[in-house]
Amino acid sequence: MNGTPMRIMHTLFSRGFAGTERATAEMCNACVAEHDVTLVLQRQHRASNGVSIRDHLDERVRVVEVSRWFPAWGLARAIRDHRPEIIHTHLRKSTRLVARLKPPCATIATLHMWVNGPQFLEMAGLIVIAQWQKKDLERYRGRVFDINESLIPTPRIDAEERRRLRALAGADDNDFLIGGVGRLAKSKGFDTLIRAFEQAAIPDAKLVIIGDGRERKRLEKLVQSERVRFLGFRPDAKVFYQAFDLFVSPSRSEPLGRVLFEAIDAGTPVLATTTQGPSEILMRYPGTLVPVDDVNAMSMALRSLATQRPARVDHDLSAYHLENVVRETLQAYRELIEARGNAPTAR
Repeated sequence: MNGTPMRIMHTLFSRGFAGTERATAEMCNACVAEHDVTLVLQRQHRASNGVSIRDHLDERVRVVEVSRWFPAWGLARAIRDHRPEIIHTHLRKSTRLVARLKPPCATIATLHMWVNGPQFLEMAGLIVIAQWQKKDLERYRGRVFDINESLIPTPRIDAEERRRLRALAGADDNDFLIGGVGRLAKSKGFDTLIRAFEQAAIPDAKLVIIGDGRERKRLEKLVQSERVRFLGFRPDAKVFYQAFDLFVSPSRSEPLGRVLFEAIDAGTPVLATTTQGPSEILMRYPGTLVPVDDVNAMSMALRSLATQRPARVDHDLSAYHLENVVRETLQAYRELIEARGNAPTAR
């Protein structure tokens, strides 16, 4: 990361620690060694299980917490105090506030989902992480940057560690272990996965779901056998992909599918629904797609893949590696700052 240090401010008004929060934390942490990085959060940033992005930040990242009731006032003060040269917004709420404040600096937003509000069109730059997002940008007059979602490769684990993880999931070496990872929300479709798994009735198959959320109790009531296990939120979730024989993304809506990339990076065979991101990803990498909310189709796919037992395959995902994504993002920052006439000066 060469060049003059920049004053960078990220804004994110969400709770918990899911895909967007992970991507934001990784970007802040990767830049803070060479740049002045501020992250503005709402005070209510912890999920009901106590998890927060703050637990995953480098201690050098400056964190400013603003009131849930008067966020615009707190954000305006943070901008005055820390004088960012660029503000990078994440998700709708913080993007809306930045658009309303019209700060005296460059602005950019990452489309972690879709253009779910006119405020995104008021940013000087937009980062698209999937090509399908561009269909909503016909009226946009700013700069569009194609920058991949970031991925930190997970080191390979040995056979003993894999056996330990499978035991936590209730599986031994001979079982066919199916895994799902994500927030337990209705949009993630874990109810479809559970129903499909129970319907498939695959001998020696086990299902483990890693993640937490409001839907957990309802999902647990759908389980009809002891072959399904919930492990809750785990900070080491990424290593579990290497313990799975099959990873399933059953989402009803999935703008990209960070978990899908993590599974592919682990060499794990994948099954996903025909949502936006997975449909795009699985045009480049091998995997199986089934229609959204189709229990029968997913059940048949599970049975077929359990019979085939597809081999693990290593793929080249270097274009998504964090260092490459950071380099492209910093270049986008510089171009927007220079276009505004606020080229960074040495501190």
